[in-house]
Amino acid sequence: MNSHTPEGERLSKRVMQLRGCSRREAEQYIEGGWVSVDGVVVEEPQFRVSTQTVTLDSQASLMNLSPITLIVNKPAGWLDGLQEVQGGRKSAPQTVRGLLDMAHHSAHDASGVRPLKRHFHALEASVPLETGASGLVVFTQDFRTQRKLVEDMAFMEHELVVDVRGEVFADDLRPIERALKDERLRLPFAKVSVGSATPERSKLRLAVKGAHPGFAAYLCELAKLEILALRRIRLGRVSLSDLEEGTWRYLAPGERF
Repeated sequence: MNSHTPEGERLSKRVMQLRGCSRREAEQYIEGGWVSVDGVVVEEPQFRVSTQTVTLDSQASLMNLSPITLIVNKPAGWLDGLQEVQGGRKSAPQTVRGLLDMAHHSAHDASGVRPLKRHFHALEASVPLETGASGLVVFTQDFRTQRKLVEDMAFMEHELVVDVRGEVFADDLRPIERALKDERLRLPFAKVSVGSATPERSKLRLAVKGAHPGFAAYLCELAKLEILALRRIRLGRVSLSDLEEGTWRYLAPGERF
């Protein structure tokens, strides 16, 4: 199919004739992914058609036009989408915004949301995650979700898994616990514990109110622990779960931060 030919008529006009609806409704059906041209879904109302077969899905509805929110598993070393990549640097890190396309949609997404091209437009990020860390970041088109993430940032719990070198026991965390209780330091409210430990590597669980890049490194330095990896696995009530690194899923209906 060639969308650049001046021949024929706009797809929206053909859908108006098929459905007996207004131009705006026709555009919404098309942008909602309900219209196919010769068996291929087309989401551009301005697409031109002539002799092609245009069909409207029998389940077509105008109810599925709500703004969406994406949960992304950011790889370590990638920018979180809040930062801009400065041009001219060969070693500039990749930005997680480069994962926001159909190719990186998780095969395990159980949200039931139909992926559409318009879902990748006007996406806003608001929850920082340091470049060296991996894990959960959020992009949304929904101003209500964006407002909640910004306004409730200081009260929302972030859970991180901190991989450190060597075997760590509960007593090794006492310098961290003392610092967290020291009111003079004015540290954010946080809880830290040993999740698992082997002679080579231990996993710490850190739950902290608010986003505080560099905070995990500060705490580990107090206890003389070397960080091997850092990953955010939960933000409020939303978990990363089994989302593969470098992929995204939709925030499911009924899922709340």
